[in-house]
Amino acid sequence: MQETLSSIYLFLKAGHVIFMVFWLAGLFMLPRQCIYMLDHAPGSPGEAKWAERMGKLRKIILTPSLIIVWVLGLSLAYAGGWLSDGWLHAKLTLVLALTGFHGWLVAQTKKMARGARPLSEKQLRMIGEVPGLILVLVVVLVYLKPL
Repeated sequence: MQETLSSIYLFLKAGHVIFMVFWLAGLFMLPRQCIYMLDHAPGSPGEAKWAERMGKLRKIILTPSLIIVWVLGLSLAYAGGWLSDGWLHAKLTLVLALTGFHGWLVAQTKKMARGARPLSEKQLRMIGEVPGLILVLVVVLVYLKPL
């Protein structure tokens, strides 16, 4: 199995990076869409349109990308023989945190689609920075492998 994965390593790596970009782009977009939804009253056509957009973003981009990133990332870790490396453990911890953030954010958008407004515009703007901060740490870990 490891030999097969090693022979397609570059394809795994390319796919992992491509779907990581899709996932992170979606995580950057979702809080922004929530901000746009705040301008519309609960039950209004404008709110319904933003709820539909957020639902499509979640179903078409975010969740599939999350799954593919995990599958390809774990395949890369196995193929590269990094399963016992400290930098990978640190990266996985950050990616687990980002996965939890993803789930929490999806829950918030579903509440908003039902008319609730659990977060203010300021909170959403601050939350929108979380994926970028985690991305910086993950890239440092992957390229520098300090641990």
